[in-house]
Amino acid sequence: MTPSLVTVDWLVLAPALAPVAGVVLVLLGDAVLPRRFGGAAVALAALALVAGAVAAVWLPRAAGGAVSTLCLPAPDGACLWTAGARASTLQAGVLLAGAAALALLHEGRPRPRDGAVAATLLLAACTGGVTVAAATDLGTWLVALELATVPAVALVALRGTRASAHGGLSLLVTSLASFGLLVLGAALWLTATGDATFSRTGAAAAWADPDRQVVLVLAVTLLVAGLGFKLSAVPFHAWTPQAYAGADLGTTAFLAAASKLSAVAALLVVLAALTDLPGGPGPLAVVVGVPAVLSLLLGTLVALRQDDPVRLLAWSTIAQAGWVLVPLTAFSDAGLRAAAAYVLVYAAASLVALAVLGRTGARTLEDHRGLLRRDPLAGGTLTLALLVLAGLPPGVVGLVVKIVALAPVVEAGVVPVAVAAVLAVVVGIAVYLRWVAVLLSRQVTPSTLEEPSTARRPATLVVLVVGTGLLVVASALPAGLLAAAT
Repeated sequence: MTPSLVTVDWLVLAPALAPVAGVVLVLLGDAVLPRRFGGAAVALAALALVAGAVAAVWLPRAAGGAVSTLCLPAPDGACLWTAGARASTLQAGVLLAGAAALALLHEGRPRPRDGAVAATLLLAACTGGVTVAAATDLGTWLVALELATVPAVALVALRGTRASAHGGLSLLVTSLASFGLLVLGAALWLTATGDATFSRTGAAAAWADPDRQVVLVLAVTLLVAGLGFKLSAVPFHAWTPQAYAGADLGTTAFLAAASKLSAVAALLVVLAALTDLPGGPGPLAVVVGVPAVLSLLLGTLVALRQDDPVRLLAWSTIAQAGWVLVPLTAFSDAGLRAAAAYVLVYAAASLVALAVLGRTGARTLEDHRGLLRRDPLAGGTLTLALLVLAGLPPGVVGLVVKIVALAPVVEAGVVPVAVAAVLAVVVGIAVYLRWVAVLLSRQVTPSTLEEPSTARRPATLVVLVVGTGLLVVASALPAGLLAAAT
């Protein structure tokens, strides 16, 4: 009998298989009950996503460490799927953020004929996000990354308006450009390291050879640029405000949270192979540091001028992408941990803020004047989310992850990035406190908006309560968040 080329542990693949099973069941249900399966499709998809998140969190804990599958036979023995605590936490974040986005999407556009389509697209994208966090070979990593991106284009365009069509087209064009850069970067990585996986051994060998080092730096530059599109980092950010404003709120939530978690997970797979290089990262620090500084400064300054809350959050996403990149300029394990913790906190805070927008229907910041008095639940949760993004008490976890993000940069001596981050903190406080001041205002402006009732939006209420609960727990026990991101 011919021995198997690859050993497969199906249980380890459960975080990806759960949404895949959800896709199959949703498509079957929609085929049997066309035009009447929309609500059930959303519930089924949400159940699949939550089940995958539970599996992602439980598996490494049950195994007492990283879990691997898709392993090649000896003497190579490399495993093409490896998920430790950090990867599994990001996988769970992608799946739970996808479930929250699905809830906002369904309640924002409750048309049954769209429910199965939206659920299928979102499940497919989450499958890609889960897979890319654990993929260690170039082929799986590239395919999974595009699977996490392409369905989002259809989700943006699914709204059916001129603005959504423009946003979807912008996202599609940048996605294609991004994929071209990623493929070229992967090819150069293979040329430099002679290895089709993201391994520290191959990267270290290439780094020690001056000729191969040049190719490796170019490979990392292209890979960071390709992921910069998906992360909304400057100068690859132009699609973000247009797509956020053109999409419905659930899709915007997916782009802001699940999509960003997927992009960061993919970036950590690459940079994990480049940590603690002999002689320091050298030019690699510039490759990551330039988009970090540009994203911090441009995103924060432009957000300061926005009156549309969705566009403000879009530019905030760009600034927060800079914060995610800041600790990665140190090319250390501490930097990887800080980036993972930061993006998890950012995703939770963004989902809460967008859920409040779905509850209120506000189109300008002024529409939120006196919201804390008119709707204490919405006003209170939004205030906490904004203070977390600003890094101010009682949003303590926002301050903690900013300090943790700065620590490896200062230790590595990457001074320009540290200075830019400090400046961004100061301006960022003004961005979010401007919105908080409107929420706390005693002068209540009569609103022409129809406040959606809680009874009509139970899923939005769940997103608000669970998201706020996570932020409160993380603020009270930030060490637990950092341990999960290890």
